[in-house]
Amino acid sequence: MRHVPPNSCDLSLFLCPKRSYATCHFHSLHLIYSSSSSQLFTSLFSLNFVDMAPPSLLETATVVEKMVTRNVDLRSDTVTKPTEAMRAAMASAEVDDDVLGYDPTVLLLETEMAKMMGKEAALFVPSGTMGNLICVLVHCDIRGSEVILGDNCHINIYENGGISTIGGVHPRQAKNNDDGTIDIDLIEAAIRDPRGELMFPSTRLICLENSHVNSGGRCLSVEYTDRVGEVAKKHGLKLHIDGARIFNASAALGVPVDRLVEAADSVSVCLSKGIGAPVGSVIVGSKNFITKAKRLQKTLSGGMRQIGILCAAALVALKENVGKLESDHKKTRLLADGLNEIKGLRVNPCSIETNIIFIDIVDGSRTTTEKIFKYLEERGILLMQEKASRLRVVLHHQISASDVQYTLSCFQQAVQIENGN
Repeated sequence: MRHVPPNSCDLSLFLCPKRSYATCHFHSLHLIYSSSSSQLFTSLFSLNFVDMAPPSLLETATVVEKMVTRNVDLRSDTVTKPTEAMRAAMASAEVDDDVLGYDPTVLLLETEMAKMMGKEAALFVPSGTMGNLICVLVHCDIRGSEVILGDNCHINIYENGGISTIGGVHPRQAKNNDDGTIDIDLIEAAIRDPRGELMFPSTRLICLENSHVNSGGRCLSVEYTDRVGEVAKKHGLKLHIDGARIFNASAALGVPVDRLVEAADSVSVCLSKGIGAPVGSVIVGSKNFITKAKRLQKTLSGGMRQIGILCAAALVALKENVGKLESDHKKTRLLADGLNEIKGLRVNPCSIETNIIFIDIVDGSRTTTEKIFKYLEERGILLMQEKASRLRVVLHHQISASDVQYTLSCFQQAVQIENGN
């Protein structure tokens, strides 16, 4: 008798029988898992298809659907659950009042992050959006200042226009290339001539994003970043890097993270994305910069007091999960390559550098993102709809190689059913 573990579905029982359909017996199918009662009931039956047509893919998929209790969450790398080691560290964390500057676990995290990034000091903040906002406002401390940034970057698209509504900072958008870079000549052309300050905003900052989420997680090379840093210095400007997934970029490029951000005056690093901590970001820069940043953080969020319980989980993430990013990227490539083999779907192979995949529906296909999204959701696979013809998946350390294979199987079924195969 063959048993299949709970929370899994052995598709081979349906799709790869041991004999031809003409004399086929599906062997020992047993599995009905009740998540509500946490009991595994077994039943045994044999389906004899002698002189019968094989079951259709739709019929097979219907049976599979009833059996599946698996969950594969590919919406983002922000969905990871704290590991047991993180929970234990949080429970036993030594804490004090962070507003007074004495929480030892916070100080340990900030010291470690500053060292890793090659900067003088660091500050823990609740979110990446706040981290970017604080950095922009420290550099652009005069209302009516201007920041040059990519038209498709996270700060410009997803952060509620905070630099304008809260800081009075004007965003000057320059076109992002498909790889997340901005042409150097476009950056230089966007810098305001100081002689026109009577009419124009004053340029004070350039922002880059590495890796670049809306480009599919593509990475900015250290050579490119250095060149932008040189432009900033030449014109007396500052350079900020939105490094929400800077550890992913470092792993993908094979460049130490401190070298990757060497040209930057400030960097924001998300702890709850690629490396899987439950909460928070850290901003790094000079001691003077962080002193000013602390005052802004107090204004924006007030005091967080005993936040060592959060920083304890982040320290575990730094220790345990940074080294897993390369494996995450390999599984992302495996999934992307498999999706590209499915007729009706298209993934740009050049865009797969880290842990993000954009999946486009080919023109003329009978399927839609809505139908695929619903089909996969019913089978425990969660992803995001980017737009009418595009889906997004993001891998993380809690996605296994088995999850990747299961996801590919379900994508294949979804597309084949919609196309009538």
